[in-house]
This record gives sequence, C-alpha cells and structure tokens, in this order.
Amino acid sequence: MNARLAVDSHNKLRELREVPKQPPAISLTAKLISFLFHPVVVPVLVVAFILYIHPYIFAGFTKWNKSVVFIQAFVMFTFFPVVTVLLLKGLKFINTVYLHTQKDRIIPLVACGIWYFWIWYVWRNLPDYPREAVIFPMAIWIAASIGLLANITMKISLHAISMGVMLCYLFYLSLSGWSDMGLYLSLGILIAGLVTTSRLLVSDHTQGEIYFGLLLGVVSQLLAVITG
Repeated sequence: MNARLAVDSHNKLRELREVPKQPPAISLTAKLISFLFHPVVVPVLVVAFILYIHPYIFAGFTKWNKSVVFIQAFVMFTFFPVVTVLLLKGLKFINTVYLHTQKDRIIPLVACGIWYFWIWYVWRNLPDYPREAVIFPMAIWIAASIGLLANITMKISLHAISMGVMLCYLFYLSLSGWSDMGLYLSLGILIAGLVTTSRLLVSDHTQGEIYFGLLLGVVSQLLAVITG
C-alpha cells in the first residue's frame, strides 16, 4: 500500500492511499479469498464447525436443534449486518458498502455490536448452550467494540480482526483433547495467512493495521475466555 499527503477541497491535509497493482490472477484470487472469508461470513463458518464437525460441543443437540442454532448464527452474524450496511448505503449514510473510509465504518460497527451482543446475551441465558459456544459471540462483540474505538485513530483491518478471533478460538478448542483438532487448527492458520496476505495485496491497509487487527482479535477472544 502506497500513501501520500494531499490537500483536499476543504484545504485540509489528508493521507491518500493507493492500492498497489497486482497481476490479474493474483488480484482476482486475493479478492476471492477476501470475499469467501469476509468478517460477516467467518463467524458462521466457525459455528458450523462446532455444530457439525466438532464431536463434543453440541453432542446433546438433535439435528433440528443444531439447525436452529445455525440459523440464529446466520441471522445475527451475517444477515442483519449485511442488511444494515445496505440500508445505510440506500439512505446515503455511507458512501459505499465496502466501507473504504473510517467514517463509513462507524455506524455499521455500532449496529453490528448490537447484533453481536444480542446473540451472546440470548445464548448465555439458554441453559443447554455449552460455554464453548457462548464465549465465541462474546469475543466477536468485544472485538467489534474495541475495533470501533481503534477506528478513531486507524483504519484497522476487519478481516484481520475476524482471523484473530478465529485463530484464538481454535487454539482454545484444541485444549479439549480432541485428537483431530490439530488438523483444523493448521487449516485455520493457513486460512488466516491467506486472508491477511490477500488484504495486504488488494486493500489499502498498512501492515500495522493488519497486524494490530490480528492482535485485537486474539485479545478479544482471550478476554471472552477469561470473563465468559
């Protein structure tokens, strides 16, 4: 990412960011990876993992009950955030659905924080929901809240935050003693590497914004584990 200073129409000095050009194949691949592992998609993928692949966490749930949990996760982690951004764009509160500027991110982060808090609060008060499931939305809510504060001073990478939460959560699950967890942890590390590299290649994020996003996600999950 290249940056330079310029005077805008209001005679204020601002940083202009330029995305470095990449070969078409690399650019397309990086954009596809960024789309597949978008911050509104990753939580649903993790919930699907603990529902349908991990053998212990939701072991006592029927197929129907698991489907209900998945629908709840999809609605709160993906559907509502996407609809919120589309409505904000339609009402011209934001310039683009891609949230290129720090200003565009303020209202969506506040709204998403509400959705994340709500699903955590609901799951927390359902006695049959295991602790491993409850602390995950809590971590996402914490990450969104801290990310909102960090957004004041930098355009922190939301992709990197989601990767940090995911990685720390997988490390936490690896302590359960499930022998196959090492395979999925390795896959998670690979995905996190691909996503963060993709953001460096095709976004206007600095390396510091990527690394700090990862750290913020890890810290958020740790706080959820400690306090959840």
